[in-house]
Amino acid sequence: MFPVMPQQAVTHVTIPASDRAVSLRGLRKSFGSVVAVAGVDLDVADGEFFAMLGPSGSGKTTVLRMIAGFESPTGGTVELGGRDVTRLAPFERDVNTVFQDYALFPHMSVLENVEYGLRVKKVPRAERRARALEALKSVRLDGFEKRRPAQLSGGQRQRVALARALVNRPRVLLLDEPLGALDLKLREEMQVELKAIQREVGITFLFVTHDQEEALTMSDRVAVFNAGAIEQVGTPAEIYERPATAFVAGFVGTSNLISGATARAVLGRDGTFSVRPEKLRVVLGDAVPPGSDEHSAEGTVSEVVYAGPATRFVVDLDTGSRLIALQQNQEVSSMDVMGLRGRRVRLVWQRRHEFAITS
Repeated sequence: MFPVMPQQAVTHVTIPASDRAVSLRGLRKSFGSVVAVAGVDLDVADGEFFAMLGPSGSGKTTVLRMIAGFESPTGGTVELGGRDVTRLAPFERDVNTVFQDYALFPHMSVLENVEYGLRVKKVPRAERRARALEALKSVRLDGFEKRRPAQLSGGQRQRVALARALVNRPRVLLLDEPLGALDLKLREEMQVELKAIQREVGITFLFVTHDQEEALTMSDRVAVFNAGAIEQVGTPAEIYERPATAFVAGFVGTSNLISGATARAVLGRDGTFSVRPEKLRVVLGDAVPPGSDEHSAEGTVSEVVYAGPATRFVVDLDTGSRLIALQQNQEVSSMDVMGLRGRRVRLVWQRRHEFAITS
């Protein structure tokens, strides 16, 4: 039998100490009897765009706040550039934070907003002005210096907040759901824009989000949080294609979990396995038998969801399980696919696209 590929170890990537922008060891945070962060170990490399992804209450924002110095850890350490900053105040750390609400001063111009932090630090006026203009140029807002925040779009206000953080030239920029207040179209545009800006300025970005697509689109690596701990760390492709746990498989995109009687009947083995919906092929009848490198399962289409570019098929297998298949609508219409509801089909997928998961 063609073997199921073993789960690759993507949780621990060794980053040399000299290349670490952020290093967390045994980081914990409790609020009374509630454990918000349960012993996190994590290294983020210099110049990396790193996302902390997870649902509400998973601990990701609390970790970000401890890195920023807004929360004190119950245990563990925070290092920035090799320096232990665990007990230092926020202003003593080489980081800046961009929040979802931007927190711009409405009575100040764009330029004055960006200059504000430098003015507090008593940076001379000429240097302050030059650095602020440079920061605005880096976020593609040169020419907007005299406008007030109310005269800007949501995306432009987000970039002003980004420029205000970048002007201090921090080693690490912390971003707490910065695109959450934008509408879908603008958010998608800003995902591309933000990644391009990060690549140009070369600063380490540590980005918190609950949006899976956002994390996969923008990040060099992703840490998936659940219940105060990290479930998996890896590149977007590793996280999506080879989820290490049932939680990662279910939270990052949509995944089919094959276990129990279905795993024994279809795969010929015990355990729990993941296969993504877009890897499944819906076949009518027995016209095309599965190849030697494929698995297949028969069932009945119980639901069809037409979504324009693609269609989602919900298939109840004869073994008692349910799988979801996603197919691109390259040559079919909504009427064509809707006619498959209630039809007998066979789902076929390549064995290399199924992965064993640990829990």
